[in-house]
Amino acid sequence: IMPNREGKTLLLDVGAVTDCTAQNLYEFGVMGEIYAQKLLGLSNPSVGLLSNGEEDSKGNALTKEAFKLMQDVPGFKGNVEGSDIFNASVDVVVCDGYTGNIVLKASEGVVSTVFDLMKIHIKKSIPAKVGAFLMKKKVFKKLKEKVDYAEYGGAPLLGVKGCAIISHGKSNAKAIKNAIFQAIAYSDSGVNKAIETQLVKNND
Repeated sequence: IMPNREGKTLLLDVGAVTDCTAQNLYEFGVMGEIYAQKLLGLSNPSVGLLSNGEEDSKGNALTKEAFKLMQDVPGFKGNVEGSDIFNASVDVVVCDGYTGNIVLKASEGVVSTVFDLMKIHIKKSIPAKVGAFLMKKKVFKKLKEKVDYAEYGGAPLLGVKGCAIISHGKSNAKAIKNAIFQAIAYSDSGVNKAIETQLVKNND
């Protein structure tokens, strides 16, 4: 789950399946749409396929084939670009695990660097220090909560029987606590049954 300017974007896969088939990406779209309905409370979530452009003709051999299959996903809106993950253009973004993991790690690096640069420049002038102090609770605290992985707990591993939440390797107590809460919500949601039913229906 990635933060966007309006709420959250579900990105999948982010590392579980690095070498994907077009069928895998299609199934990710189905699973992501159902997860967004059941766990994020979205009645009609929109789904995009991560590509190097929004045009239908964009992409590589894998995404072009997946694009055809994903026409059967009700909320499919077409290709999306990396920026769409964060600007709330769609609710669910589908990609292979190799690409998704790079997006995830790059995003973490950008956030960390931006905060470090802010600290460096704030320390350079008194007006900046005063401004930072005034914005500490109203702005910086909320911003940190928005981008802090500990607030999300972990990433659900969809498509398995049972409930598996994968937490960050650097997870602290807060992250583990939120992962437990996320696991409880997942178990109570009926998402696994809904995914299984939909995939079987689509394959008939």
